[in-house]
Amino acid sequence: MANLLESELHYPFGDTLPGLGCSVEVAEGIRWVRMRLPFALDHINLWLLRDHEDGPGGGREGWTLVDCGIDDDRTRSAWEQVFATELQGLPVLRVICTHMHPDHIGLAHWLTARWQCRLWISATDWNAARVASTAIGDAHSGHGAADFYALHGLEDPVALAEVRARSNLYASMVRQVPEQFRRLLHGMRLRIGAHEWQCIAGYGHAPEHIALFCPALQVLISGDMVLPRISTNISVYDTEPEANPLPLYLESIRAMRVLPDTALVLPSHGKPFTGLHRRIEQLLTHHDERCAEVLQACADGPRSAADLLPVLFKRELDMHQTTFALGEAVAHVHALQSTGRLRQAVSSDSVLRYATD
Repeated sequence: MANLLESELHYPFGDTLPGLGCSVEVAEGIRWVRMRLPFALDHINLWLLRDHEDGPGGGREGWTLVDCGIDDDRTRSAWEQVFATELQGLPVLRVICTHMHPDHIGLAHWLTARWQCRLWISATDWNAARVASTAIGDAHSGHGAADFYALHGLEDPVALAEVRARSNLYASMVRQVPEQFRRLLHGMRLRIGAHEWQCIAGYGHAPEHIALFCPALQVLISGDMVLPRISTNISVYDTEPEANPLPLYLESIRAMRVLPDTALVLPSHGKPFTGLHRRIEQLLTHHDERCAEVLQACADGPRSAADLLPVLFKRELDMHQTTFALGEAVAHVHALQSTGRLRQAVSSDSVLRYATD
């Protein structure tokens, strides 16, 4: 199915990928950098935008970086190679983070300190990153996370013990967040080099994700809101256990249909593509189908979110993937509960289960 869906999109650069520490030009003044991640999702795309900073004597030329990679030695080393070979001897003038997840903001403190420049990000995500990087646990580790997973039906004592014993996974990849930032808001227009970019806020995946669209270049830096091969993770976490993020996400991507279908989409994962409207329809259909599967399963009897994992995910999941998947299962349950299609079932234990009427 994934291959059939992919065939409906166009990948203008084919199988071309930038090597570690190198870049590929994808549009006028825009270069594509790719960094490694230590997960099943093994890479993140980062973007270099040619920029100009006004100042005395006419200002200075340089680059804006969009997203940072996680904080580890390998990513720092790859960035140093980029700085040495890909920036034409020019400085980094600012760092933009689409949102607060570790692969996007992890090295923001190092990059802004190294180049003496400012981080630009939504205020919501800056604050969320500051809290997450200093907390005892995070959304995937500690007693709170384990209790949340148990509440939603995860029974494996070994898995729960592993979650309880974990240190703050987020803080291991985001050791520090810049103490100062410039706030990005929906509808804000940024002058980056010769072109104006529009800020587009999106919700459901992160607190206040900011995508960037350049009308002159017809380029959308979509961050994690629209990805070509996989669906964006939409999860509920123990810190906001009654959250209902899926409708927020679906409304956010529906709103992106006002952008031109011919725009070149630069996603955080996967390859640059065109076919924005078709991909949005694919994602909307995907979640409609997952909700239908959840309803069918719950019609056969009360189900917990953990019971729904094999319904929603047809592949084997490791522990890291399971914690994300369980949060996503809860998100689908909450979306259906909010419209009255699911109800919480009476349970003799402390596990939340859901059923249809």
